[in-house]
This record gives sequence, C-alpha cells and structure tokens, in this order.
Amino acid sequence: MGHRISTQSRGKGGPTYRAPSHQYKAELKHFGSALETVRATVIDIEHDPARHTPIAVVKIEGKAAEKKEYALITEGVGIGQELVWGPEATVENGNSLPLSAIPTGVAVCNIEARPGDGGKFVRSSGVQAVIIGKSAGKVGVRMPSGKPKWFDEACLATVGLVAGGGRGEKPILKAGKQYHKMKSSATRWPRTRGVAMNVIDHPFGGGGHQHPGKPKTVARGASPGRKVGSVAARRTGYRR
Repeated sequence: MGHRISTQSRGKGGPTYRAPSHQYKAELKHFGSALETVRATVIDIEHDPARHTPIAVVKIEGKAAEKKEYALITEGVGIGQELVWGPEATVENGNSLPLSAIPTGVAVCNIEARPGDGGKFVRSSGVQAVIIGKSAGKVGVRMPSGKPKWFDEACLATVGLVAGGGRGEKPILKAGKQYHKMKSSATRWPRTRGVAMNVIDHPFGGGGHQHPGKPKTVARGASPGRKVGSVAARRTGYRR
C-alpha cells in the first residue's frame, strides 16, 4: 500500500496544513454600508501576517478606542487621512461608497459580493478593478483578470487600488526568505514533484525517467489517492 499523497493529507487536515490564524490581526471589513456612513482617521499603518498588503489602524469617529480597528487601504493613503464609508462619502482615494455612486471608469477595490458582507473581491496587493457600466440595479466591473462581473448597486467598494503594489517584482533570492513567506500561510514547502517520487508515494512516481506514465487529466469524482494533475479540466494544452 502506498503512502498518503499530499492531496489526501491536506484533505484530512492537521497542523502542517493549518493556517496560523492566531497570528492574524483582524478580519478586514467595510465599517459602513449603503445606508450608514462611518468616518475614521488613519493613526498608523502596520504589516499583517495574514496578507501581503499593509493595513491601517483607524480611529472611528464617535467610538471609544477600546481596541484597535483595522482597515484595508489603497495606494497613497497616509497617517492622519480621513476615510469615509457609506453613501455620504465622496469619490476620493481611500473612501468606500456604493457602486451606484461611483462613476464609470473609476478604479475600485475591496468589492462586496453582496451588500453588507464586508468586502470579498479585489483585495490582493496592487490590484484594481474598473467600473464599466450600470444597468437595472446592477453595476458592471472589469475584474483584474479582465473578465466582466456584475454586482448589486448597493455593494460597497473602495476607490483606488490596493496598497502594496510591485510586491512580486522584488526577487526572493534566498530559500530562507521563501520559508518564512510560506510559513505564514497554510502551504507545505518545499514541495516535491510527483514525477520525482517513488511509485508507492505518488500516482506519477517511478519509471525509467521522469514522466507521469498515464493521463494527467482526472475526473472530479476520482478517488483521493488518484486526484492529482489536471482535475476535471475542460481542456489542456496551449491556446492557439
């Protein structure tokens, strides 16, 4: 009997594949909504182990500073700047307002999937989406992938692009840097290629030279010990 492959180990769960969420600082959400306006002032900018973009410590107007409040910020936001969430916000960098109030052609980020969920889309460092159209209670947004997506006009979005752009342009250079980067997420590293393993350790293992030896495309309902490669792929190969 072969060993449990990494896909099975991840599905079973365990400390190796568990994200260190005890180190994460906060779940970043919009403070306001399409009906409520909230104002806050940026008092500091910190690093969050949970993400690759800097986050802001904010002081919410009219609320006692019992604990730190964190917010996702855009490129250009600094200490002392006022941020506004809600329908009374102006279309300025860092402010968050309903998609219906944002003009076509404006770059946005941290978009809610549905009104009131706090923001789900376009939150990675340096990314942005663009408002492309409005129709019958829906707002069209061109996502960072280039594909259009339609949202409810009451969903909040932040004007600007997420801070931390250019992160991927700096080379890692050392394995130690990569080690600490991967340790902050639920990822096992370093990762061995399946074709480099022995035949009992992986479906692609063994052979006279390194090759899978069988089709890499497998069905969605394949057993956990075989579900490696291109799972339920619609197509493979180069697009010509």
